[in-house]
Amino acid sequence: MEALESLMTRRSVRAYEVRMPEQELIDKVIEAGLYAASGKGMQSAIIVEVTNKAVRDRLSAINAEILGTNSDPFYGAPAVLVVLSDAGNYNHVYDGALVMGNLMNAAHALGLGSCWINRARQTFEREDGKQLLREWGIEGDYEGIGFCILGYAKKLPEPAPRKSGRVFYVK
Repeated sequence: MEALESLMTRRSVRAYEVRMPEQELIDKVIEAGLYAASGKGMQSAIIVEVTNKAVRDRLSAINAEILGTNSDPFYGAPAVLVVLSDAGNYNHVYDGALVMGNLMNAAHALGLGSCWINRARQTFEREDGKQLLREWGIEGDYEGIGFCILGYAKKLPEPAPRKSGRVFYVK
């Protein structure tokens, strides 16, 4: 898929098939995330791949509790890429956001659905979230940036028309 076409046709997917994407595809998505631009080239963001259903469901339950719902905030996606960034880096939120963008765009280019799910910061501020980080062997002061859910889309959403008045020209 041509790069510009991919960027303009990517949509957030909110309904997924149960089947797990092939590891080769997940690895390519992760690699694209690692190539995201970062302030001063510090590369402060890290990615945690979660394909273990029990851990994925645990993350979903924490996220749902924060959101105040009983539904699955991960929309049934079987894989979750957790993006965390070193809170000691001045640009950590921006760097992590660029990683998230690369992950979603790469997923689309490879035929996978994705969506940015919020509440990662709140998840890893909680004691149960901090416990997950310890279980994963992640040490340091990391802030949750986002959850990039991945999978095969049950249906592709229709693009919303682009809003007008969002570009200003200064010549």
